[in-house]
Amino acid sequence: MNIFIDNKGGVPIYDQIYTQIKNQIINGDIHEDEPLPSMRNLAKDLRISVVTTKRAYDELEKEGFVYTIPSKGCFVAQKNVELLREENLKKIEDYMQKIIQLAASCNLSKQDIVDMFYISLEE
Repeated sequence: MNIFIDNKGGVPIYDQIYTQIKNQIINGDIHEDEPLPSMRNLAKDLRISVVTTKRAYDELEKEGFVYTIPSKGCFVAQKNVELLREENLKKIEDYMQKIIQLAASCNLSKQDIVDMFYISLEE
């Protein structure tokens, strides 16, 4: 599992860890029931506080991406199809918002955007 911390980006470290692990789970890079590194080992590898890794793991568990077995560690939860669908819908909405902003800067009409979409579907 690869996690990179950007100290210059302004995003909290726990959020960077949470997002990267979540994305690796969604993309299938980390598989169901696969153990995550212990909070202490991850903190040591990243040279951060254990409290930070705990917060990231807690967020992942709260969202249903991992489960914890006391004295054993954190493991990747079974993929919740509805949860994955919601994640993808959120991404689509984000992309659509960016498209709307770009279209406005180019003075495109709604119909222009729809036409572009249909052309893209045909390719």
